[in-house]
Amino acid sequence: MAYLRLVRFKNLIIIALLQILLRYGLIIPILSKYNITPVLSDINFFLLILTTVLLAASGNVINDYFDLRTDKINRPENVIVGKMVKRRVALLMHVLFSFAGVFIGLYLAYITRKENYVFLFVFIPAILWAYSTTLKKQFLIGNLTIALLTAIVPYLVVSMEFAMLERVHGDEIVNTTACSLAWSWTTGFAFFAFITNLTREIIKDIQDINGDREIGCKTLPIEMGIPYSKAVASILSIGSVITIWLIYFFIKDIKAIPYSAEYIGFFITLPYLYLTYQIISAKEPHDLKKAGDICKWIMLFGVLFIVMAGYNFK
Repeated sequence: MAYLRLVRFKNLIIIALLQILLRYGLIIPILSKYNITPVLSDINFFLLILTTVLLAASGNVINDYFDLRTDKINRPENVIVGKMVKRRVALLMHVLFSFAGVFIGLYLAYITRKENYVFLFVFIPAILWAYSTTLKKQFLIGNLTIALLTAIVPYLVVSMEFAMLERVHGDEIVNTTACSLAWSWTTGFAFFAFITNLTREIIKDIQDINGDREIGCKTLPIEMGIPYSKAVASILSIGSVITIWLIYFFIKDIKAIPYSAEYIGFFITLPYLYLTYQIISAKEPHDLKKAGDICKWIMLFGVLFIVMAGYNFK
């Protein structure tokens, strides 16, 4: 169980679920509507999920490895590395996950003939290492890094799918309505993932302020104070709700989805409002634990909305 906690298996499940639902629940229905047969095989798509999960797991492990000092201060009861998992074992796990993820990623770059994928799959573990050692200690840079990496997850699916289609149909596939629709919907979910995770990262920094200050971090709460950081997180939360409803009212495709208003209201808006309440009402940093958990539920509900979005194309 300690090893599952170390890799944050719940987060990995959400990552895999996001990619699976995005492909089978949205992208393939869009392609089918325009009579385009997918080229990416299920096996290669599974490898895409596997490399994404492996690289995410490697980042989680190395983050805990370097967070040992702060975790002993912030959450001593939850320390895993050095307590339940030996440090050298954690480092070995990181190396194995990273090498496996990069190797599979290079294979996917080869079959799609996309040289930029080589850079991407090598860049991700490098940036995760930099985040764990340096970037997370800097003002907002660490928060934005993780939020951006999270936003890349859905883009990997649509990019790989159309890279394979491009090999078969040529460049003209890029100019099709199916391509523009798939990228537009994916961008919406990527933006949602970015904002939700950015909010969660700021909340985590508030929770970890004591340990982060001890090791010389310059996070938002340390530099600007907890009240200011809570205000930023609250604005992001409320701003997300406003943005989602603006998108709903101005984009006909979303309004046309049966029960989409009810879903957005009950499963997205209410959790966001409850999250905002939890942020504002928190008296101490440790009071924000529930707020962090709510962010995970919001992310899950956002992922599950993909099923409803794909309904319009079936």
